Amino acid sequence: MMAGGFLGAYTYSVRGGVFCNAQTANFVLFAMALGKGNWSGAAYYLIPMTAYGAGAVLSEILPKKVKKSHVIRWDTLLIGVEILVIGVLGLIPDSAPYQISQVAINFICSMQYNTFRQAQGIPMATTFCTNHLRQLGIHLGKWLQKRDRSALKRGGYHFIMLSVFVAGGVAATLLCRVFLGRAVWGAALILLVAFVDLLHADLTKEREKLDQIPSGH
Repeated sequence: MMAGGFLGAYTYSVRGGVFCNAQTANFVLFAMALGKGNWSGAAYYLIPMTAYGAGAVLSEILPKKVKKSHVIRWDTLLIGVEILVIGVLGLIPDSAPYQISQVAINFICSMQYNTFRQAQGIPMATTFCTNHLRQLGIHLGKWLQKRDRSALKRGGYHFIMLSVFVAGGVAATLLCRVFLGRAVWGAALILLVAFVDLLHADLTKEREKLDQIPSGH
C-alpha cells in the first residue's frame, strides 16, 4: 500500500502530472476527448488503459504457471518483478518521454492490484484509496450504531491502509524534490522489505502452502 502511494505521487510529481495507480481519471479524460472530437487525444489515453488491462491479463495467467514450479508463490515473484522494473525506471533520463514510466507503472500497478486482494481476511486494494475510505465510513457507522468492536477493528485496518498510502505519497514528494526521476527507487526499497519477508516464508515456514490459493482469488 505504501508503494502504491509512493508511485502515485511519483508519476504526478515528475512524470507528467498523472496518477498511474488506477484508470478512472484516464477513462474520464478519454470520454472528454471523444466528446470534444479530439480523436488523437482520445487515442493517447488508450495507451495507459491498455497497459493496465494487459497487466490484469498476465496476472491471471502467470500465477498458475508459477505455482507449478513449487519454488515460490506468484505473489513473491511479482514483488521481485516490480522491484526490477522500478530499478530500470530509475535509470531512465529525466528528459525521456514520460510515457515510458507511465506505461510501466500502469502495468505493474495493475498486476499488484489484481494479485494482492486481501489482508487479514479483509478485501483490500493496494494501489488506490476509494474503497478503503468507503469501508472506513461503513464500519465507523456500524460502530456508532451498535458499538460493534469487530466493525471498529475492521475499520481500523482500512484506516491503517489509508495512512500508509499517504505516508508513501509524502515520502515520494520529498524524494522527488531532490532526486527527480531516480526517486522512484524509494518504492523499490519499500517493496524489498515485503519481498524479503515473503521469500523467507516461501522457503521456510510456509513452504507447505505454496499450492494454497490466497483468500479473495
